[in-house]
Amino acid sequence: MHLSALILAGLCTAAGGAAAAPCLEVTLTGTQGGPSVFRGLAGTGTLVRYGDSETGCADLLLQFDAGRGTSQQLSKLGIPVGRLDAIFLTHMHSDHVEGLIDMAQLRWHFNSGGPKLDMICASDAEAPDGHVMSCRNFGLHIADALLAGGEIAQRLAENRARLPEGPAGILNIITFTPAESPQLVWQRGDVTVRAVRSTHVAGHVSFRVDTPAGSVVIGGDAGNDTPRPPRDSSTSAQVEALAKDADILVHSVIHPVMGPDGGSGFPPPIYFRQSNAADLGSLARRAGVRHLMLTHLIPPLGAARHGPWPVPGGALDAEDYTAAVRSGGYDGEVTVGTDLATVRLVA
Repeated sequence: MHLSALILAGLCTAAGGAAAAPCLEVTLTGTQGGPSVFRGLAGTGTLVRYGDSETGCADLLLQFDAGRGTSQQLSKLGIPVGRLDAIFLTHMHSDHVEGLIDMAQLRWHFNSGGPKLDMICASDAEAPDGHVMSCRNFGLHIADALLAGGEIAQRLAENRARLPEGPAGILNIITFTPAESPQLVWQRGDVTVRAVRSTHVAGHVSFRVDTPAGSVVIGGDAGNDTPRPPRDSSTSAQVEALAKDADILVHSVIHPVMGPDGGSGFPPPIYFRQSNAADLGSLARRAGVRHLMLTHLIPPLGAARHGPWPVPGGALDAEDYTAAVRSGGYDGEVTVGTDLATVRLVA
């Protein structure tokens, strides 16, 4: 069914003269792992574009997570925030959502008269120590600092056509209760998005997008339900089931060199809640995934340290990550994520 997959460093365009055909593009808008910063990498996020080859796969634009700098990354692709049809959040860690603050402000500022942005995420989830992870509250209070500082009032005074409630008013918040089995959470025409509960922090979910051109699974930061060894794998059984026969799996990754026995000092509980590269290779092999895209890299490519923690043996390159994936038995396509790396599928 899927006749071609092109790996590009930025926006893909249809070949001149080619007959229009359904196409799907998956772009890593940001690949930084965690809240630290390194060489200008954008915070984690994935753009999924669907359409046909005549429109550049741009009829439907879906953003999954929105880390630091997502608006700027979209602008490099020629996509204004006002063009997005929906945003999906895997969980409420700041490195996955802080870019949405800027995106909501921009959309309110320039597109108040346009359609609201569907924001799809899990319902409120209580963490083991009692606090609540709330996507809904995040959306409702997304511009509180700007409201308190007078910025929203000032911009309203300059243009009364803007929504009076501020940036929160442009979000159409859609929440769902995560379940063990995939459930439909959003649909537009023949494009469906399903979600499943997965383990990382309270309320974490993973998504699958199915289109006539192909399918992509967004694993987020999912890990195994068992928080530490002994266990069979660091990866999520829920994501493995969701990714069955998927064309593309986009997943966060940690390299085994950061493990407790490697000397990095990286906190073991944080290491163990990530999916490591070797285990992701095994998952992709078992699930029959055709293309594995690694993102949210810990450590980043070329980094001698991840935040305060040294990388044992020195900085890693793409070959180091690929070798770890291959050690898990996977022989499909592998993209070691860099910002704006793109894969295209054409039916």
